Amino acid sequence: MRITQRVKKILDGYESENPGTKTNLARILMHGRLGGSGHLVILPVDQGFEHGPARSFASNPAAYDPHYHFQLAIEAGLSAYAAPPGMIAAGADTFAGAIPTILKLNSSNSLAISKDQALTGSVGDALRLGCCAIGFTIYPGSEFAFDQMEELRALAEAAKEAGLAVVVWSYPRGPNLDKAAETALDICAYAAHMAALLGAHIIKVKPPGAHIALEAAKKTYEAQKIDGSTLAKRVEHVVQAAFNGKRIVVFSGGEAKDLESLYDEVRGLRDGGANGSIIGRNTFQRPKAEALAMLSRIIDIYQGKA
Repeated sequence: MRITQRVKKILDGYESENPGTKTNLARILMHGRLGGSGHLVILPVDQGFEHGPARSFASNPAAYDPHYHFQLAIEAGLSAYAAPPGMIAAGADTFAGAIPTILKLNSSNSLAISKDQALTGSVGDALRLGCCAIGFTIYPGSEFAFDQMEELRALAEAAKEAGLAVVVWSYPRGPNLDKAAETALDICAYAAHMAALLGAHIIKVKPPGAHIALEAAKKTYEAQKIDGSTLAKRVEHVVQAAFNGKRIVVFSGGEAKDLESLYDEVRGLRDGGANGSIIGRNTFQRPKAEALAMLSRIIDIYQGKA
């Protein structure tokens, strides 16, 4: 695997990491059709845990099979595949070495009331299953946020000692945040910054809206004339909050949407300096041929071809 200068520059931003962790980051950054470009498209499949199997897979029944998601990610030429332990374990041997995998170590479910996540895997599981990285969700703003951050600190330390990379889903939610606040520009930037401070190598946040949620932040945003007029400008600000672009930032695909809206969103992410997209429901809930065509177009957009 020959590392491109673009990927080498990204790795240089992780000054304290050991060669094992940098190698696993490089495996993700160098894999698939976007390999070497500094851009990523990752397939995450944790929605069965989060929303239930029928809500997640009934629209495309082939997706009930864990092998389907490995095959989809491989055929699409994606950068990596992320899922909870059971999904990864169900294809780890068949698809060993075929695509970098990220083991999601905590999950919630739609039956629970609290804004919390349960630990469902370990660093040992990630090593046993041949994963390049662990994944972990935090809910800044939740009453459980501090416990989640402490869990992440311990898991990240163990992962890095073992030479794994760390991917953090940073999703603000809680009693003081309404729906608009969860994707507000100031809140998304804050969430990305917290993930960077907690040691994340790859940070996943939602595409930010133009709304400024915190009254204390509004004065600063107005005084400093922080531009949130377009998605590209808002993404640029979120990336800036992740150590001035020295951390990899990818954005979720969110709820299912029509293709043109999705493509326009990806163009905004690209133009704002995002490293890429991590898209689940918008891929595996479509028939495979449609999903492959959609992912090919998204990759083309990140390559500047569309």
